[in-house]
Amino acid sequence: MQTTTTDRPSPRRRRRGSRPQASRPTPTHVARPVGPHVATAEHDPTPVPFSSFGLDARLARALADRGFETTTPVQSAVYPSVFRGEDLIACAQTGTGKTIAFLLPLMQRMLTQPPPPDRATRVLILAPTRELAVQIEEEFQGLAYHTPLSGAAVYGGVGMGPQDRALKGRVDVIVATPGRLIDHMRSGVKFDKLDVLILDEADRMLDMGFWPDVRRIVSALPVERQTLFFSATTSPDVMKAATQIMRDPAMVRIGGQTGLASTITHVGHVMPREQKAEWLAGFLRKAEGTTIVFVRTKRWADRLARRLDTGRLRVAALHADRSQAQRTAAMEGFKSGRYGVLVATDIAARGLDIESVGQVINYEVPTSVDAYVHRVGRTGRAEATGTAVTLVTPEEFDAVRDIERALNLELVASRAN
Repeated sequence: MQTTTTDRPSPRRRRRGSRPQASRPTPTHVARPVGPHVATAEHDPTPVPFSSFGLDARLARALADRGFETTTPVQSAVYPSVFRGEDLIACAQTGTGKTIAFLLPLMQRMLTQPPPPDRATRVLILAPTRELAVQIEEEFQGLAYHTPLSGAAVYGGVGMGPQDRALKGRVDVIVATPGRLIDHMRSGVKFDKLDVLILDEADRMLDMGFWPDVRRIVSALPVERQTLFFSATTSPDVMKAATQIMRDPAMVRIGGQTGLASTITHVGHVMPREQKAEWLAGFLRKAEGTTIVFVRTKRWADRLARRLDTGRLRVAALHADRSQAQRTAAMEGFKSGRYGVLVATDIAARGLDIESVGQVINYEVPTSVDAYVHRVGRTGRAEATGTAVTLVTPEEFDAVRDIERALNLELVASRAN
């Protein structure tokens, strides 16, 4: 694996392809500084028909198969820049269609350009969790169904053999978690013809300590490439990380600064810790729709799931110590309705695209504002309504006040006596 190449590309931006042949509204946002070396890109978030992009007929057919007719704001906003090959930081609320926002223009570009002579991988997508990697790859496969484009997911917890064959088979798109990808790169897998690097949930990469692995991967990639950051939140650390591996990036922000969907109702309840489990069981027996309960530790996820899993409540646990088969079974069971409640650590707070989650419960106050945003973002997706409930002990009162101030919320009215 190459290790001496700098991971800070030249500031010269290389354009790939041309502007999509589409009638676009006049941009409503103009370039202005938003931070060191980063300006807001010209963009228009107005939803438009996908047909206005002049898509390859095979991609258009895949969208029609899934009933997609009109873009979401983030899809409208980033399509031209991503298609042109520009480096971009895109920040949008959870559940707004960010995956299709980057996949669609890249797939359109790949279909309009000849493939590399040796069928080298052209797009690498890094994701912080196995679940998110699988979901992105499934989204890609849905869009690619009528095309010759190929892709594979690479993540830990399963055998490396099939993944190794996919990597050496030079599929067009690889979606990977950083640790498992490094394992394959140690075995000789290279991305010397790579055209695009995408970091999905880039801030989560930093939160989970993956940035050294990301830097190591980037050091082995071509300097001349397009790099995209997609996330629901940004922070000074994220912006600094972006400028380390991107070429003069621009930024697109859709929605408010907080990253919270306006369709979510936020509620807080103050109670002693020993009353939380009983309160939660009563709440779940009356709740409509599915519920994700977030806890801080893997051990407590298992204990709480067992306590709640009664004849009336069907509950599954999801955390990093569960095998891949157990994690898959929990997710598929929750999506299918077999389980009405998913008790999870923050492994489930990012990127899980589950339709119609009625409510999210923070069993404890999240340890950071970003954690709150991403947890509650599992509900209220795609303009649906949802409820976020936070259970607060008197000892957690100061922590919940920090979240309230940062996000302009009122979760609890006053300090409990």
